[in-house]
Amino acid sequence: MNWEAIALTLKLAGCVSLILLVLGLPIAWWLSQTRWRGKFLVEAVVALPLVLPPTVLGFYILVGLGPRSPVGAWIEATIGHTLPFSFAGLLVASVLYSLPFAVQPFTAAFSGIDRNLIDAAQTLGASRSRTFFQVALPLSFAGVISGMVLSFAHTLGEFGVVLMVGGNIPGVTRTVSIDIYDQVQAANHAQANQTALVLLLFSFAVLSCVYSLNPKAMTAWLHR
Repeated sequence: MNWEAIALTLKLAGCVSLILLVLGLPIAWWLSQTRWRGKFLVEAVVALPLVLPPTVLGFYILVGLGPRSPVGAWIEATIGHTLPFSFAGLLVASVLYSLPFAVQPFTAAFSGIDRNLIDAAQTLGASRSRTFFQVALPLSFAGVISGMVLSFAHTLGEFGVVLMVGGNIPGVTRTVSIDIYDQVQAANHAQANQTALVLLLFSFAVLSCVYSLNPKAMTAWLHR
């Protein structure tokens, strides 16, 4: 097996899950608590990667981060190079692609909290941040872990977005899924099967753990 590609993929998945923990929790908390009628628009944006073809999402990320876009030009002027075909660009694309796999389980877990507990904490004088960290977050711990694990596992198997934004640069953007594709193209089916089987078993183990940790939140998320 290509251990370099495996190490790069694990690094990417770990970074993505941590970033989505920081970005996803406030988004999910807001979605679970707001009474704004237009929140469905935010929910639709978050869920868009679930239905959008990966190549389409990857193309627009590639264009958006490229030197001809205002954002891409600003990034190039700031750090001296563009993000496409680099690990940093791959990280940005993976965060956007895996966003719903973190935010939706987080939201389902927060929505399952008894509203009376939140109201009681605020009635007793707890601030919003204290209510979140000391009441909501501990009660939603299983759902938060589920979202992190799902986003980690989803990142491991990315292909379309990875290929569009990162390309196939050994040691930089060549992930496990790209390596499997290369092995198939080279008619090295035995090695491709070996790596694919590892991913299959890992994905099954991840889903088994997630369902055992928080079956109610997972069921609520899958039926959203």
